[in-house]
Amino acid sequence: MQADEEIQFDSAYDEGLEDFLQALRVEAGLARNTLLAYGAVLKRFLSWATRSGHRSWKSIDAEVVVDYLSARRAEGLAESTLAQDLTAIRLLMAHLVLERFNDRNPTQLLPSPVLAKALPHALTIDQVERLLAAPGGDGWQDQRDRALLEVLYACGARVAEAIGLRTDSLEPSLRVLRLTGKGSKTRIVPIGARARSALTHWIENGRPEVLGVRSRAEVFLTARGNALDRTNAWRRVKAAALRAGLDGSISPHTLRHSFATHLLAGGADLRAVQEMLGHASIRTTEVYTHLDGEELRGLHRMYHPRG
Repeated sequence: MQADEEIQFDSAYDEGLEDFLQALRVEAGLARNTLLAYGAVLKRFLSWATRSGHRSWKSIDAEVVVDYLSARRAEGLAESTLAQDLTAIRLLMAHLVLERFNDRNPTQLLPSPVLAKALPHALTIDQVERLLAAPGGDGWQDQRDRALLEVLYACGARVAEAIGLRTDSLEPSLRVLRLTGKGSKTRIVPIGARARSALTHWIENGRPEVLGVRSRAEVFLTARGNALDRTNAWRRVKAAALRAGLDGSISPHTLRHSFATHLLAGGADLRAVQEMLGHASIRTTEVYTHLDGEELRGLHRMYHPRG
């Protein structure tokens, strides 16, 4: 329904629709672009209703709205778009009752579409290897960046947790890290040999070079010896991604997602991963158990006797 002439609806709807859009403009003070968006959604709905034989407000019941949303879903539209459509229709129907254009609101008991959570973007293991290898030199900046990347991936640390690490709270053998997360909650996370080696190399070599005779508790530092902040940490990850020939949208959180995804794919216990990520609820961690539909179909074809 892209051509303007296709968006035609019965004139019986004109007055109620115009009154609603006027109320949005005058009483709600909505911006012109927002009003245009509401108008487009509702005109599309009313055009569909007209073509389906519904030519008055009273003829639109809950079933009509559900059928319309089902038709939109069949077009391949996202659930978020359907939710926006239903919101606009709901507001219109409530207004029509309030202004006595209609005596009932057919959308009152309709549930909102269940919005699927966007799955976290995770790197492949090969991409992670390329990213971690990007700071390949032995200058202090490469040492720091390599250690930062290794910590983010090895521990699934949030960026704030990584830059919040302090030398005075490090366990001497560096086999675990104490991370302070949301709500100042502390958790202990194991750190693998490669990450431990990179972190040790930075602490014993590059970091003293940056500090000189100064003293600073934070593990990760800038060229001036100040604590590395969140913005600079993001920049270092993005710089490494571009250096590795990867997408520049990669962020510290991408490494956290990759940590969880790779652990679960390798057979790690869900609750153990929950603990390491510092999630308060197991439901938050469960998003990482999703297998892409195409991957599932591939597994079915490969292993099922009738695949």
